Amino acid sequence: MATPSRPATAAPELLAYVDDLRVDADRMDGYAQRLRGAAETLGNCAETPEWSGASLERQATACVTAAIQLRAAAAALLAHAAE
Repeated sequence: MATPSRPATAAPELLAYVDDLRVDADRMDGYAQRLRGAAETLGNCAETPEWSGASLERQATACVTAAIQLRAAAAALLAHAAE
């Protein structure tokens, strides 16, 4: 994913916070992948409750949504810093 350029006049603290938001977004995407992997693994186990796969998928979807929102927040902060 391309990242907008950083405004030269932005406060270093703001830029650091933008970076932190992006790192958190990447982390949330990673959590989604792990949850989907767990759902796949558990789906192959006969003893796994029927509802677990759907529950893990809902959590993975929530992680992806959070990642999107974190990236949007980072972009908004960066745009604000450029003003």
